[in-house]
Amino acid sequence: MVSDEIMLKVENVSKVYRLGEIGGTTLRDELQRLKAKIRHKEDPTKKIGAKNYNKGEKFKALDNISFEVKKGERIGIIGHNGAGKSTLLKLISRVTGPTKGNIYLNGRVASMLEVGTGFHPELTGRENVYMNGAILGMTKKEIDAKMEEIIEFSEVRQFIDTPVKRYSSGMYVKLAFSVAAHLDSEIMIMDEVLAVGDVEFQNKCLTKMKDVSEQFDRTILYVSHNMNTIRQLCDRVIVINHGSIVFDGGVEEGIKCYLGNEKDENFPVSFDFSAKKRAYNFGKIARITHIELLDKEYAIFNSDSVLKIKASFESSQDIKNACLMMVVVDSSNLKIGTSISDYFDVNKNSVTAVTFTYDLKSLSQGNYRLMFSFVSISDEQAIFYFDNPDTGIRIKLINNYFAGFEWVHRYHGPIQLPHLIKE
Repeated sequence: MVSDEIMLKVENVSKVYRLGEIGGTTLRDELQRLKAKIRHKEDPTKKIGAKNYNKGEKFKALDNISFEVKKGERIGIIGHNGAGKSTLLKLISRVTGPTKGNIYLNGRVASMLEVGTGFHPELTGRENVYMNGAILGMTKKEIDAKMEEIIEFSEVRQFIDTPVKRYSSGMYVKLAFSVAAHLDSEIMIMDEVLAVGDVEFQNKCLTKMKDVSEQFDRTILYVSHNMNTIRQLCDRVIVINHGSIVFDGGVEEGIKCYLGNEKDENFPVSFDFSAKKRAYNFGKIARITHIELLDKEYAIFNSDSVLKIKASFESSQDIKNACLMMVVVDSSNLKIGTSISDYFDVNKNSVTAVTFTYDLKSLSQGNYRLMFSFVSISDEQAIFYFDNPDTGIRIKLINNYFAGFEWVHRYHGPIQLPHLIKE
């Protein structure tokens, strides 16, 4: 049993699937597979070169997971593709049952597990609103009271009496989210579906989820690969890896765990790119051979300091108007911006070393990656890429402007704007 403050309790839950017994194919295909299996012949529905999984192998999607969610909490569930996030949400939504363990719910659940979940394609948008409300146990009078608000928020008023099978994926999401947000459920479950909508609507949805959570103590479980939306919405993060929980706690710490930033606190200053393999045709004509951060033992800087970079290049031909391009990437893998150097020349069949400086004061404290490209710019201002190593340099910035002030990207952003000057 769960207390009034505990809205969800997942207790020692595991989910095991048996692969290949019944596939997502037609009845005719399954009969053909069964006939071939009885005759000890190859599966006739299998794609050429594909592995035959029709042997009853078991796959453990979730492995002994346990956690609790309190009333009003906004939980971000993150992990790599195939980690078990969607499986967990399906179990909580009771789309399927656990192989082992128990899930206790203290309230009604509104879930969006994929585009169109809970909608009947032949019914209109309005009729689907009534159907979803009835599933949640609401009366027609209660749904009528919220109908206008649902239609207004969804931005699909013109098509509300059109069968939803004619809706685009974006329209599906807008109406489905509006229904989930406005009907009386105590727990909202969102599985990456907001990525289908436009950016303006995503921000509108995130604001709405935060509002209903704060005003009505609504509990939210949110799955996304977008770390910025996790930061905006969630106050707790659960990281799942290969079916197990590897982290349960604060947002920033959870994101670091997911991205792997907590594994290595050493920040080297010298990097040899000469022997590294390149993707596509990069590095064939010319390449970056070495990059070194000068005058530093480790790549840890004060945010008011200057980064000094020595880069070495080699080329099989003379290059004029060469540039070093540097992309700054933050801890959530978001590109902050790009800096392009002054022109320099690279001579044929020799190593050219050039030193650059970069002022770090515009960046807030935190961990960053610097990704480098070797390019040239033509007289027509066209950019040609000679080299683009897929590994970057990690640097750490410490903010010394205000003693004891912790800069949190979730609230303050990765860019430190110039000071407000008191006149």
